[in-house]
Amino acid sequence: MTVGSITVRDVSKKFRLERNRPSSIKEAMLRIGRKSEADDFWVLRDIDLDIPPGSFFGLIGHNGSGKSTLLRLMAGIHRPTSGTIDSEGRLSALLELGSGFHPDLTGRENVYLNGAMLGLSRKQMAASMDSIIDFSGIGDFIDEPVKIYSSGMYVRLGFAVSVNVDPEILLVDEVIAVGDEEFQRRCMSHMNMLRERGTTIVLVSHNTSLMSDLCDRLGWLDHGRLVDVGEPEDVVANYLEAVETGDRNRLTTRD
Repeated sequence: MTVGSITVRDVSKKFRLERNRPSSIKEAMLRIGRKSEADDFWVLRDIDLDIPPGSFFGLIGHNGSGKSTLLRLMAGIHRPTSGTIDSEGRLSALLELGSGFHPDLTGRENVYLNGAMLGLSRKQMAASMDSIIDFSGIGDFIDEPVKIYSSGMYVRLGFAVSVNVDPEILLVDEVIAVGDEEFQRRCMSHMNMLRERGTTIVLVSHNTSLMSDLCDRLGWLDHGRLVDVGEPEDVVANYLEAVETGDRNRLTTRD
């Protein structure tokens, strides 16, 4: 494989959802020995996708369509129930608030910890520390435990680490929407700079206008299936048409 590429082949993912889960320790004890009841919930079905090196690929779809799950599979956080995902290159991901941070460690200690998880030495992370602190804008809070951070501080530091470790693949969920407008602009500007360097970026967002502006190609997920992949303007138009049709149908049914 070429560095920076991601190949998804016939990937499906299911989770087991327990029904009638016990609401207390006493109830759980009384159920010992009974067969548990659970349903299989398929989050993704039969996904095939090729993301070439240096591309800026976007994933859109309604809540629960499987976008974030697919991103977690690409990051190696979950394993597919079936199928394969192959990627080549150093991968950095910002998928959820505070992901990869230990609440009792300081911001600085968490930067070193995240670097170690990506295979980078303490010396390499120390060389990037000033850039990370400057980009995050958290100042002296870098030496405070992250458990006292606001949600915005979490995101700013997490994004600053993700983009300053020289990633060859960057996965970003729309957690960046937590930041203020000025920080979001800086994030987008920095992602554009990474793209110019040849970094492969996969972004999940509900902001179809933003995705049309940023991405080379878009994928549209609906109820766990990839229903469209192509030029951003075309995919967004098809997606919005489906949303509008669904809204009209619901209103007609309600009437």
